[in-house]
Amino acid sequence: MSLDVITPQKARELIAQGAVFIDVREPDEHARERIPGAHNHPVSALSPHTRVAPGEAEIIVFHCRSGARTVAHGARLKQAAGCDAYILDGGLDAWKKAGFDVEKDSRQPLELQRQVQIAAGGMIVLGGILGVAVDPWFFALSVGVGAGLVFAGVTGVCGLARFLRAMPWNRALRSA
Repeated sequence: MSLDVITPQKARELIAQGAVFIDVREPDEHARERIPGAHNHPVSALSPHTRVAPGEAEIIVFHCRSGARTVAHGARLKQAAGCDAYILDGGLDAWKKAGFDVEKDSRQPLELQRQVQIAAGGMIVLGGILGVAVDPWFFALSVGVGAGLVFAGVTGVCGLARFLRAMPWNRALRSA
């Protein structure tokens, strides 16, 4: 059984009454933009014995960026809550659309997933351009990146993400 979904307005009411926001996104996503006061417990780090309720929380409202991650993992989140829990319908995007405050830290690097998308897309385009303009062997760059993305999707291991995480601008991510 999954969790009930509530509107941003209802979530705000519950928070005013002492409920706790839990952001299930990855630490890099949470660091860049978050609902004020939200605790970060990535869904990827949940085990069957994880409890996410801080202190004496009686109600938890889970959220992610769009609501898809929380809905997809609703049963796991319910188990991890250990108290009454809900999902914020539409996630952080709906919270912002409702006009409620968010904290942003533009000094934080782009989310790692977006960095991977930019780097992979750039290499595919570069391989295509060089393949047409210089030598057809450059198409191998595009094929190699595509194969790497397929491998990452199948195995959950992304070499490009690991490489980018080691870059100097992502130092804070390594300590998270």
